Amino acid sequence: MHIPDGYLSPSTCAAFYLLAGSGWYAALKRIKQLLATRAIPLISVFAAFSFVVMMFNVPLPGGTTGHAVGIGVAAIVLGPWGSILAISIAIAIQALFFGDGGITTLGANCFNMAIVGSLTAYAVYRMVAANSNLNSRRRVLAAAVAGYVAINASALITAVELGIQPMLFHDAGGTPLYAPYSLHVAIPAMMIGHLTFAGLAEAVISAGMVSYLQRADVALLRGVSGLAHAPVPVIAGASADRSSGRLWWAVALLLLFTPIGILAAGTAWGEWSSADLMNPHTREQIGAASGNHVLPASVPVGIQKLSALWTAPFPGYAPRFVKNPLFGYLLSAMFGVGFLVLAPLFARVIARKRAMRSIGS
Repeated sequence: MHIPDGYLSPSTCAAFYLLAGSGWYAALKRIKQLLATRAIPLISVFAAFSFVVMMFNVPLPGGTTGHAVGIGVAAIVLGPWGSILAISIAIAIQALFFGDGGITTLGANCFNMAIVGSLTAYAVYRMVAANSNLNSRRRVLAAAVAGYVAINASALITAVELGIQPMLFHDAGGTPLYAPYSLHVAIPAMMIGHLTFAGLAEAVISAGMVSYLQRADVALLRGVSGLAHAPVPVIAGASADRSSGRLWWAVALLLLFTPIGILAAGTAWGEWSSADLMNPHTREQIGAASGNHVLPASVPVGIQKLSALWTAPFPGYAPRFVKNPLFGYLLSAMFGVGFLVLAPLFARVIARKRAMRSIGS
């Protein structure tokens, strides 16, 4: 679902930056007071959790790959607005440092996964869980359904964005300028894999995390529980440091297994590079994964022009100075998580300096 540069027209990218920007603004406005207190550690840990989860690729029908996102549990613990920020941060790090998703398409990717996914997960969880007890199995089921529906909602809107490109943007001969496949190809190609394996992976992760939190730190589930007697969301409470500490250990454990994610062969549908689109062997695989619809004879002009717009320091989670791909993948995961570990520390230092200045003045 990480749309690369060149697959969406500049006008489409601009429109989705505006939509994503509105979502970011609304999220920051809703949790502005919490950001000044205890929200940052939990937003950071769920951004890291999402970043690591997305590195576990699973094989999908047609020889492509997909992954969970971690939207479900992020929306359940942080609420939709905190989840929007956490998932957006993870997506931004992937694009900037690893070239996973484009820079021009960052707004679209955040809108699809962070905004649509978070709002959908939150709404479905509240609806299915209703007023059930925090420790009930119904909460676990609600988490599974929320994660499954959310990732499929994100996949569907991604497919629509890609599928409308040939219809809206093509040359005089009808050759697509950006994404090459129309709606009747993009939607089934994207949705079959997400309605099956990727959706199930998201459901299992969401349910598993909620089940774990019911035993380890049920307070984290109170914020969006929907219960009339539920207290103020835990991200504003003094227990946030202890809660985020437990979750950091879970992220660290998950991080150690990230090399498994590189074992799934194939590229995610709609994330092919210019080289993939020119390679005869890869073109055959792309056609097979797209319902046996052949690609245009040449690489779309927009992909040629925009695909090299940004060169990530560690493209494909494969640092150039590391020869072993498994170790390089693990090192990339450690870098991304390390960045997110340091971010809240820097935020606290800045907050303390501002507080000292205000006291001094």
